[in-house]
Amino acid sequence: MDIKYAVGDKVVMKKAHPCGANRWEVVRTGADVKIKCLNCGRTVMLDKLTFEKSLKKTERDDG
Repeated sequence: MDIKYAVGDKVVMKKAHPCGANRWEVVRTGADVKIKCLNCGRTVMLDKLTFEKSLKKTERDDG
């Protein structure tokens, strides 16, 4: 996939979390990707393939 992501990046997923938000922060990367909901603070761990299929866009935090 062409979209790159790293720890600390804000990402937008295709489907919304049950709390209503679809913006997440990448907490950990590797074989699995751990993301934290920016609305309610819940963390979710997804395998890399599932995460990349569900990823819509990345909002990199460069500053």
